[in-house]
Amino acid sequence: MVESVVSARGLNLVFETGDGPVQALSDVNLEIGSGEFVSFIGPSGCGKTTFLRVVADLEQPTGGAVTVNGMSPEAARKARAYGYVFQAAGLYPWRTIGGNVALPLEIMGYSRAERAERVARVLELVELGGFAGKFPWQLSGGMQQRASIARALAFDADILLMDEPFGALDEIVRDRLNEELLALWARTGKTTLFVTHSIPEAVYLSTKIVVMSPRPGRIRDVIDSPLPKERPLEIRDTPEFIAVAHRVREGLRAGHD
Repeated sequence: MVESVVSARGLNLVFETGDGPVQALSDVNLEIGSGEFVSFIGPSGCGKTTFLRVVADLEQPTGGAVTVNGMSPEAARKARAYGYVFQAAGLYPWRTIGGNVALPLEIMGYSRAERAERVARVLELVELGGFAGKFPWQLSGGMQQRASIARALAFDADILLMDEPFGALDEIVRDRLNEELLALWARTGKTTLFVTHSIPEAVYLSTKIVVMSPRPGRIRDVIDSPLPKERPLEIRDTPEFIAVAHRVREGLRAGHD
């Protein structure tokens, strides 16, 4: 039995707006096991990011329950159970790459020596060894996103939350980062929740794909990937990959019917 790291049961979330209530999530039930790579895919406004924000204790549900590592999202946040990677790298331009990665460690009170050791280790993990002294403007967009991932990994959280981290990058860079992220996941074993609008990206990266419907956000399908853990980019041309992509596409299409 795989340990459940994130559990949602009957999850609802309604935003109160000037134009009246907006239901972002409706009766979401989901179990995510330890070490899984789970992608969330669906149309804009379907609640993908909202679900991540509930897990991260950035939004409060109006119904149902969510647990993270067996505790409330608030307790998990205080226990530093997750790292969060946003679509924009969000690096401070006046800080070096090493200084940006070290920032959460500084806030948490790690010693200078431990900060230096952790920064060096995670920069090597994301293939940015030797770039600690550079500033963000000296790095490409893809390298900046890798630095953002390193920052989320620096304090060794069990869970990695990623909200369309490669959405603004061109296809060639995105393919390369997909390969690197898959290799990083294989090395670290982090439970990863990943939001994307890309069907090929979701199928390539994931052990499980959650297909969501238009607002109010409901889970339309949960697909356990049959693909092997080792996945060269060429796997996207195989019948197995195409079959999973077809099922995702059908789920998205059904959500609009």
